Amino acid sequence: MPRLQALFRYPLKSGAGLPLEHATVEPLGIEHDRRWMAVRPDGSFLTGRELPSLVLVRAVPTPSGLHLSAPGMPELTVPLPTGASPRLDVTVWKDTCSAARTDAAADRWLSEYLGMPAALVYVDSRMQRPVDPTYAAPEDRVGFADAFPLLLTTEASLADLNGRLAQPVPMSRFRPNLVVDGTDAFAEDGWKRLRIGTVELAVVKPCARCVFITVDADTARKDPHQEPLRTLTTFRRIDNKVMFGQNVIVRRAGTVRVGDAVEILE
Repeated sequence: MPRLQALFRYPLKSGAGLPLEHATVEPLGIEHDRRWMAVRPDGSFLTGRELPSLVLVRAVPTPSGLHLSAPGMPELTVPLPTGASPRLDVTVWKDTCSAARTDAAADRWLSEYLGMPAALVYVDSRMQRPVDPTYAAPEDRVGFADAFPLLLTTEASLADLNGRLAQPVPMSRFRPNLVVDGTDAFAEDGWKRLRIGTVELAVVKPCARCVFITVDADTARKDPHQEPLRTLTTFRRIDNKVMFGQNVIVRRAGTVRVGDAVEILE
């Protein structure tokens, strides 16, 4: 039977991934996942596609906020915004929503590290960002993830890809939340509903990949040969997009743990 082989969250969009042994899964995805984001002063989002150094920012949630660290930077603890915190209209791809501003120290820290004016924003209870209704129910919401609450990949699919590459790549290139083992390569393409632990999930759409998967998560360097995107393009082009992994919506919140069985309900 397929099992949950690994579990990750990314508290800061495009920041370092944090491995977990267990997690609470909320309607927005894994607790604390992509709840913080770097933006330009006008609210447009910043990601590792254009600023690879973001992948080296380690953002660790705390009971009262977020702890930030990065190469060459002093560590910083950022308090959670309050109901009185200022707000900023932010854009993630085609979506615009109202996010909470954090404190000025966080903005200065990010701006210094990135070498450009930047601000740190947060998904609070007032922010409402619907999931694309083509794939979701009217009540489905997402935080600062690209489009869906969760991303699922499988070890077999990565092994298939690595068998085609001169230099294999780790799963960290694809920034998944849920990594499943014990399947055939790309079996996830046919899944529609899953149960993992006490959580039920809808598998709604293959994940289109971009240049971000050419960035090494440990060094922030882009692959000089544009791998693995170049090789993926040769055999995973679907609807004129390059696909790897599946976008997932939470249908029943709960908890998951590494080692849990992955039940394919449909």
